[in-house]
Amino acid sequence: MHVSVLDQSPATKGRAPADAIAATLALARHCEGLGYARYWLSEHHNSASIVGSAPEVLMAAIAATTSRIRVGSAGIMLPHYSALKVAEQFRVLEAIAPGRIDLGLGRAPGSDRLTARALNPQASPNAEAFPRQIIALQDWLAGTPLPEGHPFRAITAQPQGPTSPQMWILGSSDYGAQLAAHLGLPYAFAYFFSDGVGVEQALTLYRDNYRPSERYPTPQATICVWALAADTEAEAARQLMTREHWRVRFEQGLLGPLVSPEEAAAYPYSAPEAARIAALRAKAMVGTGEQVAAILDALARRLGLQEIVVNTWAYDEQVRQHSYALLARAFGLAPHQPAAQG
Repeated sequence: MHVSVLDQSPATKGRAPADAIAATLALARHCEGLGYARYWLSEHHNSASIVGSAPEVLMAAIAATTSRIRVGSAGIMLPHYSALKVAEQFRVLEAIAPGRIDLGLGRAPGSDRLTARALNPQASPNAEAFPRQIIALQDWLAGTPLPEGHPFRAITAQPQGPTSPQMWILGSSDYGAQLAAHLGLPYAFAYFFSDGVGVEQALTLYRDNYRPSERYPTPQATICVWALAADTEAEAARQLMTREHWRVRFEQGLLGPLVSPEEAAAYPYSAPEAARIAALRAKAMVGTGEQVAAILDALARRLGLQEIVVNTWAYDEQVRQHSYALLARAFGLAPHQPAAQG
């Protein structure tokens, strides 16, 4: 099974937001060395928790400083942008790292409504706008002419080249699954958004309704999960407290940076908050590397997946790096040695 990474550049209390960006760049190189298949980056705006607001910029930095791992977006929130501009950005990325670029597309705002409006005051509420954008984007990325009669048929997205990015449709509901199936594109389900609620139905809809395309003759699906590994179960549970604190506050509409396990443990949770944490903990994919790998492998087998994407948050960046190292070892990933320089 292939194992990949989703990094959201989480902010941590007491550190500058720029430190989260530096941590993302370091983690990408670390995960390439460990043998992970892909490194995906999310898009969020106006958030005190997640500072990765421009995945395409981070992708360029990572693509230029790695040599094997696929680099992608999970995703680009397409309604904020013109399809042509996204095509140009990803054609440039493809020129930087030919054959290693993934373009994951979503329609969620990745922000509040006011911020979404500020990003694109002209965004269309038409339900057909998103699919139309994707269809035009496919042609521009592939370097094929848009259909006869299309007002932008004469436009070519530069720079052209022999390879093009791999496109994915992202979602956490039936809509994305059905759209990916209709267009014959790979599909990624955001399992960690809803603790897996609806994943079986979405994957079934995707596979049952899949229309083969030239590039993707068979359905290709994955899920993005949240998981954390440590040397012991007790240490994993302690590090989990950071995300539990964030999740409870997030569900109350209170966004903020990650706090340390010690601060999270000392927080005066109300009875309902404590009950919510207990429910989250019962489903959490945490433990030793072997334990978490076994959980993820069983989940992938149950859902019929050949790949799984892991998202990990920790207050201490070394804890996060160590978690990915433990999982890589447990999954038996082949370490990658960078090519010697000049």
